[in-house]
Amino acid sequence: MNAGALSTGSANAGPGSTAPMAGTVLIARLDNAGDVLLAGPAVRAVAAHVDKVVMLTGPHGSAAAELLPGVDGVIEWCAPWIDPDPAPITAEHVAALQNAVRAQAPHGALLLTSFHQSPLPLALLLRLAGVGWIGAISEDYPGSLLDLRHHVDGDPPEAHRALGLAGAAGYRLPAGDDGRLAVRRPLPQVKPLTGGPGYVVVHPGASAPAREWPTQHCAQAVRALAAAGHRVVVTGSARERHLTAEVAGNTGVDLGGRTNLRTLAAVLDGACVAVAGNTGPAHLAAAVGTPVVSLFAPVVPAARWAPYGVPTVLLGDQHAPCRDSRARHCPVPGHPCLSGVGPADVVAAVGSLVGAPMRSTGER
Repeated sequence: MNAGALSTGSANAGPGSTAPMAGTVLIARLDNAGDVLLAGPAVRAVAAHVDKVVMLTGPHGSAAAELLPGVDGVIEWCAPWIDPDPAPITAEHVAALQNAVRAQAPHGALLLTSFHQSPLPLALLLRLAGVGWIGAISEDYPGSLLDLRHHVDGDPPEAHRALGLAGAAGYRLPAGDDGRLAVRRPLPQVKPLTGGPGYVVVHPGASAPAREWPTQHCAQAVRALAAAGHRVVVTGSARERHLTAEVAGNTGVDLGGRTNLRTLAAVLDGACVAVAGNTGPAHLAAAVGTPVVSLFAPVVPAARWAPYGVPTVLLGDQHAPCRDSRARHCPVPGHPCLSGVGPADVVAAVGSLVGAPMRSTGER
């Protein structure tokens, strides 16, 4: 995978010009679990060249960071400019971050961001915490805040975007690493929960309501999948138990609230196909190599955020009026981008993916 081909180049803009090739490097990704999982290839590229990788995440991404190969430690900190429901910024909150960073004494840092985020607030805080070398993708003039200011052309997948930054800093994936998402193994034994491998996972929830398939559609799809001969396992968090119970009904196995992220990875690892919206478990399925039926609301671009590196069927109207709105709640009455997808569409998509071979593009 040639992530560098997607980049326009890099410019040095700070006091140093060479990324550290030993010691400790801090990698920041302050978003949700799926964002952190997509950073996995970049993490492995850095880990191949340094002694220790410490990952800085938000509260919704720390469990995912602990699953990533190459991560030796995790700092959890809620960034007020990124978290969707942040507390007010205080000197004490900033000091907590800087003290945690100083304790790790990183020789450098890579700041991974989405296209709409600036790395400069974090770069400033890390400079004040004593980090000597910092690289990031930035459209804004960084002054002395960045040593590596990287530019990206086009609309690459998020995993490529992060891997491109790592490559610009001189961190390359080791020989034999295919650049796909991955998790630490071995995973827990979950046969008592699932009844053995070969089932279909349906994950009805998402962190933003605009990305959810209607609940009744999900429930009907579970029944239709069972009628088509599939065993169905329904997953969700403890807060989603009412949702998973309704979707599973009397047909599916309801695992709502019965998994953490690591056991959910094991559940997805045993599935033949996962059905999910644009949410962390879709990326977790990709990280364990399970094909995905992606019920994708176009509030963000599928080119960036569709499941990466596994066979995928993308469902949903990608030209709906909500396109690129980044809305958390659907701005269009009736939620047409996903409500137009029927249970039969999902059954057909699952059937097309059962036994699908792995492909390097992640698409089918």
